[in-house]
Amino acid sequence: MTTAEILDEIAQQVAVCEKCELHFSRKNAVPGAGSITTEILFIGEGPGFHENEQGLPFVGRSGKFLDELLESCGMDRSTVFITNVVKCRPPGNRDPKTEELATCSRYLNRQIEAINPKVIVTLGRFSMAKFIANAKISQIHGQPRWVRGRLIVPMYHPAAALRLGSLRPVMKEDFAKLPQWIEEARRAVPDPSPDVVEYADTTESALDASAAQMDLFGAAPPASDTPQAGDPGEDDSSQPSLF
Repeated sequence: MTTAEILDEIAQQVAVCEKCELHFSRKNAVPGAGSITTEILFIGEGPGFHENEQGLPFVGRSGKFLDELLESCGMDRSTVFITNVVKCRPPGNRDPKTEELATCSRYLNRQIEAINPKVIVTLGRFSMAKFIANAKISQIHGQPRWVRGRLIVPMYHPAAALRLGSLRPVMKEDFAKLPQWIEEARRAVPDPSPDVVEYADTTESALDASAAQMDLFGAAPPASDTPQAGDPGEDDSSQPSLF
């Protein structure tokens, strides 16, 4: 199957998925959107109100800020792919549950495998925790590291910067370095870590083991900064804490 065929198949599967309780609050699934030949993949947390209405990622106020950040480093939505760790809106923009993250990981893993990006930017602590365990985003944002042959760049969620203005210049500074990191990823040939689960391992047993062991590529709950709270969702109408 081609990349386009795989992504279309994932979108069709997500649209009718009933493997976790998130389908009860789903109006439109949000599998992701953007360039299927991109070198850079952005992963957020989950759809908010506007995303659930339109079936597209980051279309609220946080999406407008993300567009601004992309433009600041010479990119736009047509040159990147944007998705989330869960494809349906958590009710009231609550944090995704461990079983929801594990269930949706089969779709995200296939997307990563199909697109094969050199750089993955995680937006917020839930997507960060898929690749970097037991970390605090306030301590490692903007500090890329190699995970399974890809450069992972943890960043704040755009909605966090909308609620805490001091994070706006921080995010702009982190985004300004993206072209440099992409170039470094093109040149580098890192050794893959032998002790992490393959992206493509989406069997039921692998997902169960991943959730139970809370390894790097499973649905481990992210480490929290103080105060402890969840990421802001893409729907800006809720008021969760920022980190």
